[in-house]
Amino acid sequence: MTDMPLSDAALSRRRPLLRSPALLLLPATLFLGVIYVLPLIDLARVSLSGEPWWAHFNRVFSVPLYWDSLVRTMQIALTVACLCALFGYPTALLIQRSRGTMQVLIATAVILPYFIAILIRTYAWMVLLGRNGPINKFAIWLGLYDQPLALLFNRGTVLLGMTAVLMPLMVLSIYSSLSRLDPGLTRAALASGAGPLAVFWRVLLPLTLPGIGAGFLLVFVSALGFFITPTLLGGPADQMFAMHITQQADSITGEGFLQALAVVLLLITLVVVGIAGRLMGFEFIWGGGKLSEPAEAAVKGPSGSARPRRRSPAMAIADMIGWPLLRIMGRMPASAGTWTVRALGFLIICTLILPILVVIIISFSEASYLTFPPPGWSLKWYEKFFSDSNWMSAFWNSLGIAALSAVIAVTLGASAAMGIVRSEIRYKSALMLLLVSPMIVPPVVLGLSLYSLFLQLGLVGTYFGLAAAHAIGGIPIVVVIVAASLQAVDRKLEQGAAVHGASPLTVFRTVTLPAIAPGLAAAVFFAFLHSFDELVLSLFLSSPRMKTLPLMLWADINYQLNPVLAVVSTLEVLLVVGGIILARPVLSRSRGGH
Repeated sequence: MTDMPLSDAALSRRRPLLRSPALLLLPATLFLGVIYVLPLIDLARVSLSGEPWWAHFNRVFSVPLYWDSLVRTMQIALTVACLCALFGYPTALLIQRSRGTMQVLIATAVILPYFIAILIRTYAWMVLLGRNGPINKFAIWLGLYDQPLALLFNRGTVLLGMTAVLMPLMVLSIYSSLSRLDPGLTRAALASGAGPLAVFWRVLLPLTLPGIGAGFLLVFVSALGFFITPTLLGGPADQMFAMHITQQADSITGEGFLQALAVVLLLITLVVVGIAGRLMGFEFIWGGGKLSEPAEAAVKGPSGSARPRRRSPAMAIADMIGWPLLRIMGRMPASAGTWTVRALGFLIICTLILPILVVIIISFSEASYLTFPPPGWSLKWYEKFFSDSNWMSAFWNSLGIAALSAVIAVTLGASAAMGIVRSEIRYKSALMLLLVSPMIVPPVVLGLSLYSLFLQLGLVGTYFGLAAAHAIGGIPIVVVIVAASLQAVDRKLEQGAAVHGASPLTVFRTVTLPAIAPGLAAAVFFAFLHSFDELVLSLFLSSPRMKTLPLMLWADINYQLNPVLAVVSTLEVLLVVGGIILARPVLSRSRGGH
């Protein structure tokens, strides 16, 4: 008789646990643990298989070829981050200061290229800078020189291409900081007699340093793992560290040493992110605030009184080096700053949009080679694309894999986002860091780590294998978007439905799901697009019988350049633009509803 009450009591204690939203984190955590974390751990294990255990790492740092490449990679990544910060700030200011339709157009011109595949944007620069490209022809027309110059395959071209690819990251990060500023601060500074330059130096710049720092770190970490752009635009002297990993992957003798190369790149990335996380908080990775429940009063003293704010290091630096500079620049007219922002912003927008427009125009050329402007107009390259069985097979493969990958990413990512936002568990930031960490792992490292696991499971060259691999990168996108949507939902609506007897499933179906539908739709689209564009993982995990559209594009760019590639690029741009246009009514209804 005493067993039944104890059993009932145990069940009653378990029911709240079984209903906890924290359980929604389990599927995504298990998926990433098995298919993402364990392969990276195995990668590290194999890298330590030498005799002695540090033998492979000793070779990495002692052979001049690899050491010089590692130093070069750091230098290029740092230079690209500095260029993005230098030119990204005025572009973000231009967006922030614009209004109405003009602001929408400028923001779209910056954001749109970010969703277009890196391979396509790099190909666009190959067209633009080619011997028969518009830059050479325009310079000859101006009389700057008589013969086309070799503008490709040098360090300057690599820096230009990588900066153009990563610029949207910096602009969005800085604009996020600018949009959160109180407009009254600048008005008060101007009313106090400070000039525009002083207001920028003493108010805008110090307050937006977190955004600049976050953008700088994201660009720097992303640039460390680049190999597509340097491979296509650079020369032998511009070889980056990730390129050695892809080259060694083709060598059977690279076992152990190949993994050591990947581990070195991964460790450098993790060290940079770790230092940044200690200084800024790891929230810079996903662009959100802290996920811990209680918000501590950071500006209150022990007695509850307001503590005086300390002078920030940024303002101290501004005082030391800024005022002499401002005295000199203060002699310039006030409109100089405005026109400088407009000119630099316009230059960046042209840099982002012009290559894509040139590629679209070339896709309608009748010439059998890349030249701009086209000597005539024709649809023959579109006919060639749609009639070529290899291209169409690759297209349908990409479509099917992307659809399956989006289903996996949205199912796991949306449930994980619900668990993060709605649960009361501790260490939310640590869990969020695990969920979004694939965003910072270099793709070549991830692809190499997955190859051994997928080979053992027989998943190399399969639909499900490629879809699951692509979903690793899709889950962070879904988590960030859906978590932001959930945080915008009024909890009182859900609590009201629950008080009136609705089950958790009913509350989600009738209250939460309609509220987050726009964000969920955006998550589906971007998870699909991420998989559709994925090249690096596909290079490691595909097979000769399983080709995707990016793989076909990569092969043709390396071996032959013809307008069919421009057709593929144009269709990709149309896919992105069409998806954004279809999403606008949903997003508009969402804004109107709030």
